[in-house]
Amino acid sequence: MNTDFIKGVVVPILTPIDENELIDEKKMREQVDFVINGGVSGILAFGSNGEFYVIEEDEMERGLKIMVDQAAGRVPVYFGIGAISTKKCVRLAKMAVANGAAGISVLQPMFLKPTETELFEHFKTIAEAVPDTPMLLYNNPGRVGYTMSGNLVERLAHEVKNIVGMKDTSGDITQTSEFIRRTRDVNFKVFGGKDTLLYASMCHGAVGGVCTAANFMPELITDVYNKYVAGDLQGSLEAQFKLNPVRLSMDGASFPVAAKDMANLRGREIGVPYKPNLPTPEGPVLEKIKKEMKTAGLI
Repeated sequence: MNTDFIKGVVVPILTPIDENELIDEKKMREQVDFVINGGVSGILAFGSNGEFYVIEEDEMERGLKIMVDQAAGRVPVYFGIGAISTKKCVRLAKMAVANGAAGISVLQPMFLKPTETELFEHFKTIAEAVPDTPMLLYNNPGRVGYTMSGNLVERLAHEVKNIVGMKDTSGDITQTSEFIRRTRDVNFKVFGGKDTLLYASMCHGAVGGVCTAANFMPELITDVYNKYVAGDLQGSLEAQFKLNPVRLSMDGASFPVAAKDMANLRGREIGVPYKPNLPTPEGPVLEKIKKEMKTAGLI
C-alpha cells in the first residue's frame, strides 16, 4: 500500500453552513480552494474543528462529495470518523471510500472507557472493512477522556496492514515520540495534532501535522513545515514562534468556535458554528484574538 502521500500539513477543514445548518456548497468549495492555495498537503473532512459530532450522515456524504470534487486530485481528502459504535464507524468508512476519500481517520470512542482489547478490536474491525484504504488512528485524550497507549498503537501498526499512521493530539511530546519510536520499523506515519508543537513533533520524526490553523492562516503553519523539510531548522522554529501566540489566543474561546471566528476576521465569510455553539461575543477573548492576529500581520 502506497503511503508516501501521507505527510505535510493536513487541515481539519471548517464546515460552512447556511441558516438551516446545511453545508453551504459555495463556501465549502471556496474554503477548499483557500487551503489548497495556502499550501496544505491534505484535507481532513469532518475532523474536530469540522464539527463532525453534530452533522448527520447524509450531510457528511454530501459534504465529502463536494470536497473531493473541488480538490480534484490536487491534494488527498481524508474522512474523519468519530462515532462511538463500531457498526456506525464501519458504515461511515465504507461510505467515505465509496465517495473518493483517500484515507480515513478514526477517533477513539468518546464517552466510554474501553479496555485495550475492546479498542484493538474496534479499530481492527473498521480497518478490515476497507482493507485497501489507508487508515489513521486519532488520539485525542482531551476530548474523549482517555488516551491510546503506546502498546495499543504498536500492536495495531504491526498487526493490521492498512492501519498506517495516526494523529496524536495529546500535547504530550513524550507520548508522541513514543508512538513514533515504537512504530518506525513499519514506516508508520505519525502526525502531530497540536499546531503549537508542529516543529517539536517533526524533530521527533513526525511526518507533519493536522493543523486547525491552516483554516485561516495556512501560510504561517505551512511555513513551519516547509522550512523544516528544507533543512532550515532555525527558520522553522521562528515560524513556529510567530504562529504560537495566534494559536494560543484561541484557547480562551468556546471550543470549537474560535477557528470560524478567526476565519471570518480574515474575511473568509465562513459563517457561524452549529448550535448550541455561538460565535465568540465582543469582549476580552475576542479582543485578544484580534490583537494577536494583527501582531502576526493577518488582519
